[in-house]
Amino acid sequence: MTLPNQRSLFDIPDEIAYLNCSYMSPLPRASREAGQAGVVRKSEPWKISAQDFFSESETARGLFAELIGGDVDGVAIVPSASYGVGLAAANLPITSGQTIVLLEDQFPSNVYPWRDLAARSGATIVTVSRPPDYDWTTAILAHIDERTGIVAVPHCHWTDGSLIDLARIGERVRAVGAALVVDGAQSVGAHPFSVAEIQPDFLVAVTYKWLLGPYSLGFVYVAPRWREGVPLESNWITREQSEDFNGLVNYRDSFQPGARRYDMGERSNFALMPIAVASLRQLLAWRVEEIAATLRELTTHIEEGAHRVGLDPVPGERRVGHLIGLRSSVALPPDLSKHLAAEGIYVSFRGNAIRVSPHLYNTHDEVDRLFAALTRAL
Repeated sequence: MTLPNQRSLFDIPDEIAYLNCSYMSPLPRASREAGQAGVVRKSEPWKISAQDFFSESETARGLFAELIGGDVDGVAIVPSASYGVGLAAANLPITSGQTIVLLEDQFPSNVYPWRDLAARSGATIVTVSRPPDYDWTTAILAHIDERTGIVAVPHCHWTDGSLIDLARIGERVRAVGAALVVDGAQSVGAHPFSVAEIQPDFLVAVTYKWLLGPYSLGFVYVAPRWREGVPLESNWITREQSEDFNGLVNYRDSFQPGARRYDMGERSNFALMPIAVASLRQLLAWRVEEIAATLRELTTHIEEGAHRVGLDPVPGERRVGHLIGLRSSVALPPDLSKHLAAEGIYVSFRGNAIRVSPHLYNTHDEVDRLFAALTRAL
């Protein structure tokens, strides 16, 4: 089932064709209003109670858990993807002689923490080369063996949307006794994710892209066996009975239940958290499966247009429905992004790929505008 166009829920001018959700999403109007109300609330701090430091965070935690089919105790609140990957790197065991499997051209936030871990532990980074047929799953499976300690990959490649079958990867990872860390920044919220099916050890997601939320906020799902690990911070709000402000000086080594021990400090952001809650509620109302089906119709139209102008798109059977890379056999004009922006068209450029990432506020007419502009520019 597909969804009708949702542009009326966003504040996007008619002349703007924003096909760049993978860069940063616009906020739904309701989410923006929730954030504005949060800013006003902070200007009246006498109205903020001790319970308010916990209630909205727990609401957001529960909504994210519902989105991925996980349990609320498995969700930690973090400020960024690098923070979430850092949590995984700090808690997953790895020894000299083991390998950490990554992808070629993987996003840096899911590379640098593993390079640091490898340097400290004596482990070796194994980088899977980009397969010419976009079959990342087969290529990754070929690099997982008895030496593998950690596989840290996304659900789709951030440069072009090429898909990885995480259920198959997860099954192989568990068979060799390794851990699976998933970077969901470019997929969670637009592509279905099932904790029960994939069984990640850690799943990291940020809110400012496909979760339609604010910058500087994200979530980490932590598998049960890693929920008693070491946090990156030693803050007060993650401790047992921290709701009792009068007893905060009764210092405790024990933590709040589950993955809450991994929460960042000052998680109770009274402007950002309401935005995240409103956007998560909207995503759940739309249903991720229906978002994905609707966006696939748009990216199929984009794929067809790419062939007409001589670009090489990632084929539909090898990619997610919400994100598509269009590669060029020749160098793209250096001013192409400025040329498109001058016509009110926004996409991303990653290497020799044009990355196009629509959402429910986009139309087929906007896709046609993109290719008309590309035809003139190329």
